[in-house]
Amino acid sequence: MSEEVGPEPAVFKEKLLDWYRKQGRDLPWRNTRDPYRIWLSEIMLQQTGVATVIPYYQRFLDHFPTVSDLAAAPVDAIIRLWAGLGYYSRARNLHATARQVVACHHGAFPSEVAELASLPGVGRSTAGAIAALAFEKREPILDGNVRRILSRLYAYEQDPGTSSAMRQFWRWADWLTPETDTHDYTQAIMDLGATVCVPRKPLCGQCPVNTLCLAREKGLEQDLPRKRVKKTVPVVLKAAVYLSSDGQVLIRRRPLDGFLGGLMEFPDRAVEDGTTPEQAASEVLSEMGVTAALTRVGRVRHAYSHFRLELVAFCGHLSTRPSPAKDAAGVWIDENTLSDQPLHGAHKKMVSLLQKDCNNEDEE
Repeated sequence: MSEEVGPEPAVFKEKLLDWYRKQGRDLPWRNTRDPYRIWLSEIMLQQTGVATVIPYYQRFLDHFPTVSDLAAAPVDAIIRLWAGLGYYSRARNLHATARQVVACHHGAFPSEVAELASLPGVGRSTAGAIAALAFEKREPILDGNVRRILSRLYAYEQDPGTSSAMRQFWRWADWLTPETDTHDYTQAIMDLGATVCVPRKPLCGQCPVNTLCLAREKGLEQDLPRKRVKKTVPVVLKAAVYLSSDGQVLIRRRPLDGFLGGLMEFPDRAVEDGTTPEQAASEVLSEMGVTAALTRVGRVRHAYSHFRLELVAFCGHLSTRPSPAKDAAGVWIDENTLSDQPLHGAHKKMVSLLQKDCNNEDEE
């Protein structure tokens, strides 16, 4: 299927922009051409909805109004502000990109897609969005919203996740991207996918380009894009220990360069085949060189992007905190400040469980 089978780009642009200028969303990053603010919003919007992003975006700008401010901040401060937004590699990439822009580009974001795409965490589509929105460059984008629009617009009935499908989508995205008004066009096509051409039950009656949509013409608008076969999600079982002493609780920081890097958690350990959560919890204490009576509190479940974690929670008390050498992997903090700590999802749920007076009910 060639580009010419679908709508004429000029007609598509006219209908889309007319709708956008009447119906476009009023978002805090819309009325700016500052590449720093646009880049920040685009990174936050990866895998995350607008309503969730807005308060984080505003909070980040309050703390780091310029890319130089972000580059100068310790990465811990960035991760703390990011806590709860998910996909934490984005927070580390924010810091790395800010430092690269300051060090290699004198604090000014490059305007060319190739240079933008070389920044940590900035892929081809994000680079295209920054170039179009900040610099009015004619660059296509291909985020999830745009892929869904193209699947329906061209009635693409194959698996949309294959490399051949992605090549085709990029050709269509490039074909439709206009030479002028690229800022508004880019915002418009993202809005169309976010508010009208939605994943389930698309609002075709409200769509400004419904007369150009081949899926609607064929009665396939509810069926496209085709769903991919879901892979089996592995389950990881761990035991975690809430260890307190004289109003203090022990938490530790995850390595910065790994999964959930830089976030805080309670000491935990994987439950290996042939062992029990109780044994794993005891091994946590052994590694710290302490002994304590442990109470099994319950179990929490939390889904991450590529696995599901089942966390068996235990609590214990020490009359005397161990010496610094023994708890070097963690830090003792006031129990009342736990809500201020950037704990990752499963361990946040563990706090909620512990606040139920150490009952034994499982929490979903």
